[in-house]
Amino acid sequence: MRILFIGDIVGAIGRDALNDNLSRLKEKYRPHLMIVNGENSASGRGITKKIYDQYLSMGVHAVTMGNHVWDNQDIFSFIDEAKYLVRPANLPSAVPGQGVCYIKWNQLEIAVINLLGRTFMNPSEDPFAVADELVAEVSKRTSLIFVDFHAEATSEKQALGWFLDGRVSAVVGTHTHVQTADNRILPKGTAYISDVGMTGAYDGVLGMDKENVLKRFLTQMPGRFEVPKAGRSLLSGVLIELNQTTGLAKSIDRILINEDQMMF
Repeated sequence: MRILFIGDIVGAIGRDALNDNLSRLKEKYRPHLMIVNGENSASGRGITKKIYDQYLSMGVHAVTMGNHVWDNQDIFSFIDEAKYLVRPANLPSAVPGQGVCYIKWNQLEIAVINLLGRTFMNPSEDPFAVADELVAEVSKRTSLIFVDFHAEATSEKQALGWFLDGRVSAVVGTHTHVQTADNRILPKGTAYISDVGMTGAYDGVLGMDKENVLKRFLTQMPGRFEVPKAGRSLLSGVLIELNQTTGLAKSIDRILINEDQMMF
Protein backbone atom coordinates (compact mmCIF):
# COMPACT_ATOMS: atom_id res chain seq x y z
CA MET A 1 0.00 0.00 0.00
CA ARG A 2 1.29 3.43 -0.97
CA ILE A 3 0.20 6.57 0.90
CA LEU A 4 0.84 10.05 -0.47
CA PHE A 5 0.77 12.67 2.27
CA ILE A 6 0.91 16.39 1.43
CA GLY A 7 2.15 18.77 4.14
CA ASP A 8 0.35 21.89 5.43
CA ILE A 9 -1.53 23.43 2.51
CA VAL A 10 -1.46 27.22 2.99
CA GLY A 11 -4.13 29.32 1.30
CA ALA A 12 -5.26 29.41 -2.33
CA ILE A 13 -1.69 29.37 -3.61
CA GLY A 14 -1.13 26.10 -1.76
CA ARG A 15 -4.36 24.58 -3.03
CA ASP A 16 -3.39 25.58 -6.57
CA ALA A 17 0.05 24.01 -6.11
CA LEU A 18 -1.59 20.73 -5.14
CA ASN A 19 -4.00 20.87 -8.06
CA ASP A 20 -1.25 21.79 -10.54
CA ASN A 21 1.00 18.91 -9.49
CA LEU A 22 -1.59 16.27 -8.72
CA SER A 23 -1.69 14.55 -12.09
CA ARG A 24 2.05 13.94 -12.28
CA LEU A 25 2.18 12.93 -8.61
CA LYS A 26 -0.46 10.29 -9.25
CA GLU A 27 1.20 9.21 -12.50
CA LYS A 28 4.62 8.79 -10.91
CA TYR A 29 3.72 7.30 -7.53
CA ARG A 30 0.37 5.58 -8.14
CA PRO A 31 -0.73 6.14 -4.52
CA HIS A 32 -3.55 4.04 -3.18
CA LEU A 33 -4.48 6.68 -0.60
CA MET A 34 -3.90 10.42 -0.40
CA ILE A 35 -3.98 12.46 2.82
CA VAL A 36 -3.43 16.20 3.21
CA ASN A 37 -2.98 18.51 6.17
CA GLY A 38 -5.56 21.24 5.62
CA GLU A 39 -5.45 23.37 8.77
CA ASN A 40 -4.09 26.42 6.90
CA SER A 41 -6.21 25.98 3.77
CA ALA A 42 -8.53 28.99 4.13
CA SER A 43 -6.31 32.06 3.73
CA GLY A 44 -3.78 30.46 6.06
CA ARG A 45 -6.21 29.93 8.93
CA GLY A 46 -8.54 26.96 9.22
CA ILE A 47 -10.70 25.32 6.58
CA THR A 48 -14.14 25.76 5.02
CA LYS A 49 -16.66 23.22 3.78
CA LYS A 50 -16.08 24.37 0.21
CA ILE A 51 -12.35 23.67 0.50
CA TYR A 52 -12.91 20.34 2.26
CA ASP A 53 -15.28 19.27 -0.52
CA GLN A 54 -12.74 20.47 -3.10
CA TYR A 55 -10.08 18.19 -1.60
CA LEU A 56 -12.41 15.19 -1.71
CA SER A 57 -13.29 15.92 -5.34
CA MET A 58 -9.55 15.92 -6.14
CA GLY A 59 -9.23 12.39 -4.80
CA VAL A 60 -8.06 13.16 -1.25
CA HIS A 61 -9.12 10.43 1.18
CA ALA A 62 -8.58 12.25 4.50
CA VAL A 63 -7.83 15.79 5.71
CA THR A 64 -5.92 16.29 8.96
CA MET A 65 -5.86 19.51 10.97
CA GLY A 66 -3.84 21.14 13.78
CA ASN A 67 -3.72 24.13 16.10
CA HIS A 68 -5.63 26.35 13.63
CA VAL A 69 -8.56 23.95 13.46
CA TRP A 70 -11.08 26.48 14.85
CA ASP A 71 -9.73 29.61 13.14
CA ASN A 72 -12.39 29.69 10.43
CA GLN A 73 -15.88 29.64 11.92
CA ASP A 74 -17.32 27.77 8.93
CA ILE A 75 -15.90 24.55 10.34
CA PHE A 76 -18.59 24.42 13.02
CA SER A 77 -21.26 24.14 10.31
CA PHE A 78 -19.96 20.87 8.90
CA ILE A 79 -17.29 19.20 11.08
CA ASP A 80 -19.64 16.68 12.69
CA GLU A 81 -20.76 15.46 9.26
CA ALA A 82 -17.29 15.50 7.69
CA LYS A 83 -16.45 11.80 7.71
CA TYR A 84 -12.88 12.28 6.50
CA LEU A 85 -11.88 15.42 8.42
CA VAL A 86 -9.68 14.65 11.43
CA ARG A 87 -8.99 17.25 14.13
CA PRO A 88 -6.46 16.68 16.95
CA ALA A 89 -7.58 13.79 19.13
CA ASN A 90 -6.07 15.30 22.28
CA LEU A 91 -8.28 18.39 22.35
CA PRO A 92 -10.82 18.50 25.22
CA SER A 93 -13.43 15.78 24.88
CA ALA A 94 -16.33 18.25 24.61
CA VAL A 95 -15.21 19.72 21.26
CA PRO A 96 -16.91 18.67 18.01
CA GLY A 97 -15.40 16.47 15.36
CA GLN A 98 -13.29 13.33 15.50
CA GLY A 99 -9.65 12.56 16.24
CA VAL A 100 -9.49 9.45 14.05
CA CYS A 101 -11.12 8.37 10.81
CA TYR A 102 -11.09 5.10 8.89
CA ILE A 103 -10.51 4.82 5.15
CA LYS A 104 -11.46 1.69 3.23
CA TRP A 105 -9.11 0.38 0.54
CA ASN A 106 -10.11 -2.89 -1.10
CA GLN A 107 -10.75 -5.21 1.83
CA LEU A 108 -8.55 -3.22 4.22
CA GLU A 109 -8.97 -0.21 6.47
CA ILE A 110 -6.42 2.40 7.43
CA ALA A 111 -6.89 4.58 10.50
CA VAL A 112 -5.80 8.23 10.31
CA ILE A 113 -5.04 9.89 13.65
CA ASN A 114 -4.29 13.57 14.29
CA LEU A 115 -2.48 14.70 17.45
CA LEU A 116 -1.34 18.10 18.74
CA GLY A 117 1.96 18.76 20.50
CA ARG A 118 2.17 20.63 23.80
CA THR A 119 5.71 22.07 23.75
CA PHE A 120 5.58 25.77 22.69
CA MET A 121 1.91 25.27 21.80
CA ASN A 122 -1.42 26.16 23.39
CA PRO A 123 -2.57 23.78 26.14
CA SER A 124 -4.00 20.41 25.13
CA GLU A 125 -4.28 16.94 26.60
CA ASP A 126 -1.14 14.77 26.82
CA PRO A 127 -0.56 13.48 23.25
CA PHE A 128 1.40 10.48 24.53
CA ALA A 129 -1.37 9.30 26.83
CA VAL A 130 -4.06 9.92 24.22
CA ALA A 131 -1.99 8.19 21.53
CA ASP A 132 -1.38 5.20 23.81
CA GLU A 133 -5.09 4.76 24.49
CA LEU A 134 -6.24 5.50 20.95
CA VAL A 135 -3.71 3.23 19.23
CA ALA A 136 -4.60 0.38 21.57
CA GLU A 137 -8.26 0.78 20.62
CA VAL A 138 -7.67 1.29 16.89
CA SER A 139 -5.34 -1.73 16.73
CA LYS A 140 -8.30 -3.99 17.50
CA ARG A 141 -9.72 -2.95 14.14
CA THR A 142 -6.67 -2.48 11.87
CA SER A 143 -2.87 -2.68 11.86
CA LEU A 144 -2.65 0.14 9.30
CA ILE A 145 -2.38 3.31 11.39
CA PHE A 146 -1.19 6.70 10.12
CA VAL A 147 -0.41 9.48 12.63
CA ASP A 148 -0.08 13.19 11.79
CA PHE A 149 1.61 14.79 14.80
CA HIS A 150 1.12 18.55 14.55
CA ALA A 151 3.80 19.93 16.86
CA GLU A 152 6.44 22.63 17.20
CA ALA A 153 9.34 20.91 18.95
CA THR A 154 11.41 18.39 17.00
CA SER A 155 12.25 16.65 20.27
CA GLU A 156 8.57 16.06 21.04
CA LYS A 157 7.98 14.70 17.55
CA GLN A 158 10.96 12.35 17.75
CA ALA A 159 9.85 11.19 21.18
CA LEU A 160 6.38 10.29 19.91
CA GLY A 161 7.96 8.46 16.99
CA TRP A 162 9.97 6.29 19.37
CA PHE A 163 6.96 5.88 21.67
CA LEU A 164 4.83 4.50 18.83
CA ASP A 165 7.54 2.62 16.93
CA GLY A 166 6.23 -0.77 15.90
CA ARG A 167 2.69 0.10 17.00
CA VAL A 168 1.71 2.32 14.07
CA SER A 169 2.56 2.45 10.38
CA ALA A 170 3.79 6.05 10.29
CA VAL A 171 4.33 9.13 12.44
CA VAL A 172 4.72 12.24 10.30
CA GLY A 173 5.32 15.70 11.74
CA THR A 174 3.55 18.82 10.55
CA HIS A 175 3.24 22.47 11.69
CA THR A 176 6.69 24.04 11.25
CA HIS A 177 6.29 24.30 7.45
CA VAL A 178 9.95 23.50 6.68
CA GLN A 179 10.69 20.01 5.41
CA THR A 180 13.25 18.07 7.44
CA ALA A 181 15.72 15.57 5.99
CA ASP A 182 15.36 12.87 8.65
CA ASN A 183 12.87 10.54 6.95
CA ARG A 184 13.59 6.97 8.06
CA ILE A 185 12.12 3.66 9.11
CA LEU A 186 12.49 3.27 12.86
CA PRO A 187 13.88 -0.07 14.14
CA LYS A 188 10.50 -1.67 14.82
CA GLY A 189 9.02 -0.65 11.47
CA THR A 190 7.35 2.76 11.81
CA ALA A 191 7.96 5.36 9.09
CA TYR A 192 9.01 8.71 10.56
CA ILE A 193 9.81 12.30 9.55
CA SER A 194 9.99 15.31 11.88
CA ASP A 195 8.23 17.65 9.46
CA VAL A 196 6.82 17.04 6.02
CA GLY A 197 6.94 20.75 5.18
CA MET A 198 4.30 22.95 3.61
CA THR A 199 2.56 23.48 0.30
CA GLY A 200 2.14 27.17 -0.51
CA ALA A 201 4.05 30.35 -1.29
CA TYR A 202 7.70 29.64 -2.07
CA ASP A 203 8.85 33.26 -1.73
CA GLY A 204 7.24 33.93 1.64
CA VAL A 205 7.99 33.09 5.26
CA LEU A 206 6.27 29.84 6.22
CA GLY A 207 3.72 30.56 3.50
CA MET A 208 2.98 34.14 4.57
CA ASP A 209 3.83 37.41 2.81
CA LYS A 210 7.47 38.08 3.69
CA GLU A 211 7.12 41.88 3.95
CA ASN A 212 4.62 41.66 6.82
CA VAL A 213 6.78 39.13 8.61
CA LEU A 214 9.92 41.24 8.15
CA LYS A 215 8.08 44.28 9.49
CA ARG A 216 7.15 42.34 12.63
CA PHE A 217 10.75 41.27 13.24
CA LEU A 218 12.20 44.71 12.50
CA THR A 219 9.72 46.82 14.48
CA GLN A 220 8.11 44.40 16.99
CA MET A 221 4.81 46.04 16.04
CA PRO A 222 1.71 43.87 15.73
CA GLY A 223 0.31 43.13 12.30
CA ARG A 224 -1.75 40.55 10.49
CA PHE A 225 0.08 37.98 8.41
CA GLU A 226 -1.46 37.35 5.00
CA VAL A 227 -1.00 34.64 2.40
CA PRO A 228 0.36 36.05 -0.90
CA LYS A 229 -2.29 36.10 -3.61
CA ALA A 230 0.15 35.18 -6.37
CA GLY A 231 3.73 34.10 -6.94
CA ARG A 232 5.89 31.01 -7.06
CA SER A 233 4.79 27.98 -5.09
CA LEU A 234 6.21 24.81 -3.59
CA LEU A 235 4.77 21.45 -2.70
CA SER A 236 6.05 19.27 0.13
CA GLY A 237 5.06 15.72 0.85
CA VAL A 238 6.10 12.14 1.53
CA LEU A 239 5.33 8.84 -0.09
CA ILE A 240 5.09 5.95 2.36
CA GLU A 241 4.89 2.32 1.33
CA LEU A 242 3.40 -0.12 3.83
CA ASN A 243 3.29 -3.86 4.19
CA GLN A 244 -0.47 -4.29 4.11
CA THR A 245 -0.28 -7.52 6.11
CA THR A 246 1.79 -6.29 9.07
CA GLY A 247 0.95 -2.60 8.80
CA LEU A 248 4.62 -1.71 9.11
CA ALA A 249 6.49 0.57 6.73
CA LYS A 250 8.74 -0.53 3.88
CA SER A 251 9.89 2.95 2.80
CA ILE A 252 9.36 6.67 3.25
CA ASP A 253 10.54 9.12 0.59
CA ARG A 254 10.43 12.91 0.63
CA ILE A 255 8.78 14.92 -2.14
CA LEU A 256 9.75 18.57 -2.67
CA ILE A 257 8.70 20.47 -5.77
CA ASN A 258 9.70 24.10 -6.43
CA GLU A 259 11.43 26.05 -9.17
CA ASP A 260 14.92 25.56 -7.72
CA GLN A 261 14.84 21.84 -7.04
CA MET A 262 12.64 18.86 -7.62
CA MET A 263 12.79 15.82 -5.35
CA PHE A 264 10.11 14.05 -7.31
